[in-house]
Amino acid sequence: MVAKLVAILIVGVLAGALLGPVLAQNCGCNAGLCCSQYGYCGTGNDYCGTGCQAGPCYSSPSGGGGGGSGVSVADVVTTNFFNGIRNQADASCAGKNFYTRRAFLDALKSYPQFGQGGSKDDSKREIAAFFAHVTDHEILVCADFCYIEEIDGPSKDYCDEGNKQYPCVRGKGYYGRGPIQISWNYNYGPAGKSIGFDGLWLMMQLCHSRQPFGFG
Repeated sequence: MVAKLVAILIVGVLAGALLGPVLAQNCGCNAGLCCSQYGYCGTGNDYCGTGCQAGPCYSSPSGGGGGGSGVSVADVVTTNFFNGIRNQADASCAGKNFYTRRAFLDALKSYPQFGQGGSKDDSKREIAAFFAHVTDHEILVCADFCYIEEIDGPSKDYCDEGNKQYPCVRGKGYYGRGPIQISWNYNYGPAGKSIGFDGLWLMMQLCHSRQPFGFG
């Protein structure tokens, strides 16, 4: 389960004539929201751009097919590359010994299309964009894999009470966890469906190494 959720968290990294708004059935999104290539609901380039599955995508919703670029993610994300990023984190960072290259590569087995689209250069850009996103100090997500949950996350309210398909569960927090921190009940619900667990009910208030919200 760790690997599957890590892979799902590879979301919001890539950019992509609006189509008419339709219900994003693949994600269960409300009308007007896009279903991103990794199964999240939202608007903007991260959701409606490259890989958008349904909804008001910026281009035609992606289908399957098409061979990969032939790029080996493992050859790009070498041990030295991964550890070079992780080792920049301060010793006090919770994520310093939480995220591992092995767990990252295991996660990709569930999503073999990651890093395989377009040309070899396109694939490398996708991989680079992912790591740029999860180590971005400005957005305070992981900052060199430092964090495993959103700063002050438990104090924030990410419950959309108007969403009836994925209603909030009393006492559960839908703040960011993991390398790319999803939030809101309407994103936790589809994420849970994708990997086969009830993300709305089983979410703990604090991130724990037994919970599948990181690379290891």
